[in-house]
Parts: sequence; structure tokens; C-alpha cells
Amino acid sequence: MTPHLSDLTSALLDAARKAGAEAADALAVSGTAVSIEIRKGALEQAERSEQVEIGLRVLMGRRQACVSASDTSTATITALAERAVAMAREAPEDPTAGLAEPDQIAHGWDVAALDLADPAEEPGAAQLDSAARAVEAAALEAAGITQVEAQAAYSRRQLHLAATNGFSGGYGRTSTSLSAVAFTGQGTEMQRDYAGEGRVYASDMPSAVDIGRLVAERALHRVGSVKPRTGTFPVVYDERVAASLVGHLLSAINGSSIARGSSWARDLLGKQVLPAGIALTEDPHRPRIGSSRPFDGEGLATRRREIVVDGVLTGWVLDLATGRKLGMPSTANAFRGTSAPPSPSTSNIDLTQGPRSRDDLIRDMGTGLLITSMIGSTINPTTGDYSRGAAGFWVENGELAYPVHECTIAGNLKDMLLRIVPANDARSHLSTRVPSILIDGMTLAGA
Repeated sequence: MTPHLSDLTSALLDAARKAGAEAADALAVSGTAVSIEIRKGALEQAERSEQVEIGLRVLMGRRQACVSASDTSTATITALAERAVAMAREAPEDPTAGLAEPDQIAHGWDVAALDLADPAEEPGAAQLDSAARAVEAAALEAAGITQVEAQAAYSRRQLHLAATNGFSGGYGRTSTSLSAVAFTGQGTEMQRDYAGEGRVYASDMPSAVDIGRLVAERALHRVGSVKPRTGTFPVVYDERVAASLVGHLLSAINGSSIARGSSWARDLLGKQVLPAGIALTEDPHRPRIGSSRPFDGEGLATRRREIVVDGVLTGWVLDLATGRKLGMPSTANAFRGTSAPPSPSTSNIDLTQGPRSRDDLIRDMGTGLLITSMIGSTINPTTGDYSRGAAGFWVENGELAYPVHECTIAGNLKDMLLRIVPANDARSHLSTRVPSILIDGMTLAGA
């Protein structure tokens, strides 16, 4: 029988102390995942996995080392600790390495309020197979759809983190998802598109039929795609892809990039990065959202905070190490796995929504491009120069005219983000809620 995760972290810390570690933290993760893939009406792949992973970070002064394993035996835990201590003694000194102080660690969180784990039983393979086939069948009902690849998946994951500074805590989460890719046409005229949904609770999922119909509709709308005109035009990022713009900003204000001095946003703290009136907020405590969490990867209490207020950048995204490098406190944004030390990242993000719909933005843009999918990426992290492949729909006189593909959009992120006009269509169940966004004056390269 596999030991309880908290017992595993206690055993790892005990072994680290016996091996001579001055300080240590330990992470134990267990998970179950099931997935079914259907292609051309037949079962393409069925997978089920169960695993337990353990990770140990030891510190010798300001030297640290990380080790991990999937074997939880006493002998392995002892060997891991001895190896980690030996590695740490030979590691270069890092003046920013170290655990949180005891007065920094989280206490008294309410995991139940986050509602991260569906109490329903794990779905069987037959149930997932039926759901995937229902998506496929609904898509194939649409005339012109020639093939569908559908997937249904479920996972349950638990973790426990403990450290020699006194922190100890854990929680679990579940995920259910349905997705599909639909194809239409043949040869060089073939087009495809995607639709998918995921929820913490299976009971919150939309129907398989609705997902199948949506993916078919999206694929059929791609028929007859051509290259758009080349020039400078306004662009609307559909809600499906608009979050990528916020993702570029979050990458630029990540403490790792700022500490290296390699970010285009390195001089923007306290300055305008978004239009006045727009906020960018992180809230790790939203219930039934897969990225919510009561504490971060270093045991610090997570909290809601406004990263951008009235368009002005208020702070970086920091863990303890990057905070120490920059002379700032951690923002409780440490993420980690079992095999590496913590690094900063965000959880649930909200961009202020505007008063208008996506259709309003399209009408107001006149002539330009609605982007519904993107491929490839050339982003210069130092200058913010931006170039991405895109597909979507050409807009004439405020109305969708025809589908387009094989075009490139370009600009500079500093300037682009200052010109965003958000719509009001962000989906409430997503961890990153960003509505459709209009940006004028983008460079398009097409025909």
C-alpha cells in the first residue's frame, strides 16, 4: 500500500536531516488519469495511468540541490536524501536560495471553500468512450464534415508539501474534459478546427452534442479560406486567442525575466502598460477553478492582488528567490514540480471587460481581421517585437466577409497593449478570463 502523501514528505525531511541537510522541503504528488481517443469511428487510443512522485530539495547554506523519484520505498528515500546532500555540497552558491521564514508561511487556509475536487466517482473507460463518440457523432451530422478526432479525459491529482521551516499542507483537484478536431474538404482544400471544454466538476460540463456541433460549425466556416490583404489594419483577437496577449505581458513581468534584465517590461514598474481604466487581477481563490490554490509552491499564503491598476503596472510576479534578487517580498507566486526548485508563475487571471460585445468591436473596426486561431510565435523577449501566424475572417464594412489563413500579424507588444479595447465576452469558467480584444494599426502580411 502506498503511504499517505504527508507521511512521504515527513519521511523525506527526516532522511534529509539524517543525511546532514541544514534545511529542506519535500513534495509528494499522486495522480490518476484516464483518456479515450476516437478517430474515424474507432477507438484510437485508451490510456490509464496511476503514479506517485516524490521530490526533495535540500539546502546547505546557500547551496541547493533537487532530486526526485517514483519509488517510495524507505531505501529509495534514504538514497535520495544522501544524494541530494552530496549534490548540494558541490553546487555553486546562490545567495537567493532558501526556504521561507517561519513567520512567512501560510496558516489556516480553507481548501473546502475552493471546491477543487469533484466527489463523484472516477468515470470508467466505457463512460468516457461514450462521451467521445457522442461528440464525434454530433459533428458528423453536419454536412461536409469528413472526419472527427475526439477525446474524453479525466484526472484526479493530490499533492502534499512540507518543509523544515514548519510548513505542511496539501490538497487535491480533479479535471474532466471533452475535445475534438473536425475536418472538411480534401487535399489542399482541407480545413480543420477545434473545440473543447474542461471543468473541475463533471456535472458542470456542457453536453457532448453541443461540443460536437460547435467543432463542426467552426470547421465548416473555414471552407474557402484565402490569404488576406497586406497592409496596416485593425485586428480583433477572438476570445479563444485573446488570452495570449495577456500571457505575453505576464511573461514579461515574471521575476525570472526581470531579475535577468532580459524583459521588454523591465523599466515599466509604476508605468502605463494597459489603457487607463483597465485592471489585470490575479485571484487564486476562485472556487471550482482548476488553477486555484490555497498556498504557493513555497508554502506562502496566496491572495488576490491587482497586478495592473487603471492601466499602471503595480508589481512583478515573484517567488522567494526572484524577490530576494530584486529586493522585494515574494508575491506568493511560486510554482514547482518534484524535480526542480520553485519558479514564479501566475494562477487565475482577469482582465477588465468592456461594455461592448465582440460583434460591436467587429462593426466598429470597419475593415480588418478577426483572428480565431494562431500558429507559431516570434516574440523578442527583450524588445517586445511581435510576429505570429494567424487565421480567421476578413471583415469588410463591419461584417465578416470570408475566411482567411496563412497570414502574419506584427507589431510591438509595448505599443499593442496600450491600444487594446476589450469586449465583454470572457467565459466565466476559465482560469484566465480575457475577452475578445480590438487593436488598431496592426501590420498584416498576406497575399
